[in-house]
Amino acid sequence: MSGEANSASRTLKRVLGRSDLVLLFVVAVFNLNVAPSIAANGGVTVWLWIISVLLFFWPQGIAVIELSSRYPGEGGVYLWAKRVFGDFHGFLSGWCYWTNNMLYVPTVMLYFVGVSVYVLGAAHQGLAESKVFALATSLALLVLLTALNIAGLGVGKWINNAGAIGTGIAGAVLIGLGIVVCLRFGGHLRAADFRIPADYRSVLNSFGVICFGLVGLELASVMGDEIRDPARDLPQAVAWGGVISGALYLATTLTLLVAISRSDISVLQGIVQAVGHMAARIGIAWITVPFALMLSLSIAGIGSAWMGGSARIPFVAGLDSYMPAWLGKVHPRYRTPYAALIVQAIVSALLVAINFAGGEKVQGAFQKMLSLAVVLQLVPFLYMFAALMKFGWTDDRRGRYRRGTLLAAGVAGFLTTFLGIALVFFPAQQIQSVISYEIWMLGGTASFVALAAFFFFVYGRRRLEDSLPVGSALGRSSGHRSAN
Repeated sequence: MSGEANSASRTLKRVLGRSDLVLLFVVAVFNLNVAPSIAANGGVTVWLWIISVLLFFWPQGIAVIELSSRYPGEGGVYLWAKRVFGDFHGFLSGWCYWTNNMLYVPTVMLYFVGVSVYVLGAAHQGLAESKVFALATSLALLVLLTALNIAGLGVGKWINNAGAIGTGIAGAVLIGLGIVVCLRFGGHLRAADFRIPADYRSVLNSFGVICFGLVGLELASVMGDEIRDPARDLPQAVAWGGVISGALYLATTLTLLVAISRSDISVLQGIVQAVGHMAARIGIAWITVPFALMLSLSIAGIGSAWMGGSARIPFVAGLDSYMPAWLGKVHPRYRTPYAALIVQAIVSALLVAINFAGGEKVQGAFQKMLSLAVVLQLVPFLYMFAALMKFGWTDDRRGRYRRGTLLAAGVAGFLTTFLGIALVFFPAQQIQSVISYEIWMLGGTASFVALAAFFFFVYGRRRLEDSLPVGSALGRSSGHRSAN
């Protein structure tokens, strides 16, 4: 990180303690909004969860603890890839991490729409498929969360914490109801549901989404200069947050499959559907509305956590001159990267509008944005796991883990991540047009990578040349090349 970046990051406030980190990990990792889209593919996804926890989630925890101890500071995945593999790789890693959230945050907003209509009562549930209502509600929540994050992590962290608590309570209610219903009435889940279906292609998409659902342990390291005592608190928070989130994911998926038939699971409303169905069967249907209200708060916390964390990437890149310098501005009063937060909110809003303008239904738009977000989100993890392999193979420096552990975690994580990226190009069952889906996936991936190359090799180089004194060696060399 440049001296300018280090100087600016020191102006950020250290407000995150150990309990804040654990709650941040739970709200960032355990995202109830991805559980229905995964459970809709049946019991076979339970095996995919177990594989992903062992081969992706466990190595991720090792990578976060190892890399954050070697390279502490603001920037996380951006800083790590930059220090291990060089400037461009650091920029590409950070760019993908940031731009993925431009796609993911809108999916959180759409999930909020699908759940919040239950608070309005049964007569208004059809609003979830109304494009006008979905767009207006998503934009309103986007503006609110942006304003709260600009006000600072001292304020925004309470939304994150409330979201984590709401997520935990929602998961506990769902699982508790599932146990009661299963004991009293039995469930929809059978042994045959755990077998690979004849039409297995739609299930393949789930593996990438599962890996995507398990990311988040790296989020606090992106805000490394805002943690009170990162060396002491971060490893313990990673361990507790990881154990809680992994257990909640497995239990939630099983409960959804027990409560309602896989063919009836909605990717936007599956959680509330399951709670409403089970609550009605045991005579406490009234619980659906307060549950939906609490889950809405949880979803808002998820959006706030990812919006606030990912905005630190363009903030640091702006300070390093690879992106416009104004992205590195800190609010004079709140000491937050307000310019980066505003840009992220604007682009997210445009992506939601573009998907609806293309004629896609709400659930289809949700799935398309989620799938492309998976690809971009997992790219930084390729760098994280490649760094572990490098340390395990060639590095004599003693870190937190032994070389054998680093090498095993790196290989397992890298191969699992690569497979998750490849499989998400298979369309999910909610996609209506396979051709438009593949164009969206291939074109979107290529466009985001091309933009990263432009900012680094073209914009960043111009900024560097403009900052050099006239007649310097690099300036003369650049001028000579351009003249030829």
